[in-house]
Amino acid sequence: MTQLILASASPARLETLRRAGVEPSVQVSDVDEDAILERLHAEGPLDPKRAVLELARAKCAAVADQIHDDSPASQPTQRVVVGCDSMLELDGEILGKPYEPEVAIERWKAMRGRSGVLHSGHWVRMLGEALPGEGVAESGDVSSTIVHFANVTDQEIADYVATGEPLHVAGAFTIDGFGGPFISGIEGDHHGVLGLSLPLLRLILGRLGVSWTSLWNR
Repeated sequence: MTQLILASASPARLETLRRAGVEPSVQVSDVDEDAILERLHAEGPLDPKRAVLELARAKCAAVADQIHDDSPASQPTQRVVVGCDSMLELDGEILGKPYEPEVAIERWKAMRGRSGVLHSGHWVRMLGEALPGEGVAESGDVSSTIVHFANVTDQEIADYVATGEPLHVAGAFTIDGFGGPFISGIEGDHHGVLGLSLPLLRLILGRLGVSWTSLWNR
């Protein structure tokens, strides 16, 4: 059996895993996301795929480093840490969490009736394991899904933002809550829009020799 440790406070990611038969433990990282993005900006034009992957990697590493030192020498259950991060790309611009209602309203006025790409970075590290000649056993990848936004009205935008839901999610929208009716369609993995792509996570785990079914809570 494999225990999954989710390095994310996202209720959507937690529920996605639970519905797939996985009961993770949750440990949120304290990564300074702005500092990482500033470093990436300083290196040149910001690539959204690289940005979400670097953030996912940092979150995974922060949690893995915290719990690794406290781990017993012999752990009967294999353990993996999963870090994730998501951003919406619209017209080449990267949109993270709006935080402020005014920002969320302007985002939706720009997004309505149009399409963007939701990038979700995933990074996995195995605790207490190492790949021959490569050190830490870890791997990551990015899920990218095209999201089509409905041509919502100003009033619908105002009402949606007033719920508070879009303020703390990438791209200022969800597909599994109040925002669901405002998403007219997607192209790609719908789990990726929730912030955690189950098919991609299965492939990443497979690279590390971890069977997806070993995660099932049976």
